[in-house]
Amino acid sequence: MAKQSLETIRVFALGGLGELGKNMYVVETEEEILIIDAGWMFPEDDMLGVDVVIPDISYLVQNKEKVRGIIVTHGHEDHIGALAYILRKIQAPVYGTKLTIGLVEDHLKEKGLRKKADLRQIHGESRITVGQFPIHFFRVTHSIPDSVGISIETPQGLIVHTGDFKFDQNPVDGLYTDIDKLTRIGKRGVLCLLSDSTNAEIPGTSPSETSTGSGIAEVFQEAEGRIMVTTFASNVHRIQQVINAAQSEQRKIAVVGHSMSKVIEISRKLGYLHCPDDIFVDPSEVENMDPKRTAVLCTGSQGEPMSALTQMAKGSHHELAVEKGDTVVIAANPKAGNEKSVSRLIDFLYQLGAEVIYGRDNVHASGHGFQEELMLMLNLLRPSYFIPVHGEFRMQQAHGELAEAAGVSPDNTFLLDKGEVVEFTNKKAKRSGKVPSGNVLIDGLGVGDVGNIVLRDRRLLSEDGILVVVVTLNKKSTGIVSGPDIISRGFVYVRESEELMEEANTKVKTTLEKALSENVKEWSTLKSNVRDVLSRFLYEKTKRRPMILPIIMEV
Repeated sequence: MAKQSLETIRVFALGGLGELGKNMYVVETEEEILIIDAGWMFPEDDMLGVDVVIPDISYLVQNKEKVRGIIVTHGHEDHIGALAYILRKIQAPVYGTKLTIGLVEDHLKEKGLRKKADLRQIHGESRITVGQFPIHFFRVTHSIPDSVGISIETPQGLIVHTGDFKFDQNPVDGLYTDIDKLTRIGKRGVLCLLSDSTNAEIPGTSPSETSTGSGIAEVFQEAEGRIMVTTFASNVHRIQQVINAAQSEQRKIAVVGHSMSKVIEISRKLGYLHCPDDIFVDPSEVENMDPKRTAVLCTGSQGEPMSALTQMAKGSHHELAVEKGDTVVIAANPKAGNEKSVSRLIDFLYQLGAEVIYGRDNVHASGHGFQEELMLMLNLLRPSYFIPVHGEFRMQQAHGELAEAAGVSPDNTFLLDKGEVVEFTNKKAKRSGKVPSGNVLIDGLGVGDVGNIVLRDRRLLSEDGILVVVVTLNKKSTGIVSGPDIISRGFVYVRESEELMEEANTKVKTTLEKALSENVKEWSTLKSNVRDVLSRFLYEKTKRRPMILPIIMEV
């Protein structure tokens, strides 16, 4: 058992609360820190141009000498995606199951970090010690194989993190959530439970992943032309169901999309996908094959603009295009915020003459448990304290209500925001301040160099455009040598607004001449005067507020 029986334990999240994605949870003592998961999430609509979002780890960097390890519960991007960025700043061993470590390895290779990383493989029966923390794992069923939950022995008692889970009674790989081990953990006594809240608002029990197999098989049996299937690249069970259906109907499969190809390659190599080598064909061969004997497995289930399916639908893919008579299966539900883009994609596919089959047609099952399954987890573990995690606040709230129904006192349930700390002393819990938390935005190769000011500027540019005012001054003679020249982008079409531009030009010229005659020579003041006058004038004339960028040169 861990030392110092009265040592205080702090638990908090740097991501995964009030949002879907970016999961990162922390257990801390005076001397040591244990990190659970390190994921990213896709940007929100107002994060213009941003690629992905990772947690703010400034607190961990400040205390990096205390970090003893990072445990990843499974291989989804919202749990492993930020590792490549975090391992640049924090040197700590990463623990995960065979498939999870395989996917992490691939991520790190792409970032040139594999040789520096200390990756350690565990499984659902593993018992390890990380720093002073004895840790046991338990197998859970999710939409990716090799998913685990974690039981951590701390000086105050057991802290359990479920990982993402469901109680699937007929899993594709025959591996069930380990109810027997969960029962044993519950009998030992759980101080605090952190549990997946994603589907806490949905009554009943989630459909078995196997049920989607019959839906996909039915499509393959009935389709008279080519079939295109898109799903999450990391949903290995769903990919296996597609392969099984294709084999049954003697269709060859072309895999399109980098992430899909990578996951299939890794999963086959590690023994998580089972299929003959000759079932796969190169995408370039599909156009010359009998449509009744081909299927395409591709990325793009969320309607992403640059994904394989979107490109094929728009005719911009270099090898394949969606054609009339194709059957397109979207074997995934849109994540929060993606509903509009998925809806537009479905509409566009119908316009092309394709038959579209999506979530409502028994081709998707969630990997996260519904209310009855969340109640079962609560009843098996019977925690003294409860922290609902992995979900938006309304999901955390719904999960808290389930916990109350399962016998957890409402006073012992903590609905937290990112950075809020729960502190355990003498086996009693209380809120205890906040640590720094938030979003770090990844844009291209830049990590964190896009902040609120840059996003504000991007929003302004996207709303009303920009005007660049270029003028050359002779400071000695206090006169204008050339200009002002006004360049408009995204504000008005200049050729149709010549009168407005001429008036704006005159306003700028008059403002500068007046300022120079009054012996104002500070460039910052001159620019400010131009910006103020032009902003008032343009708003009066157009009711728009473009970004105004004065450029003053000197000769």
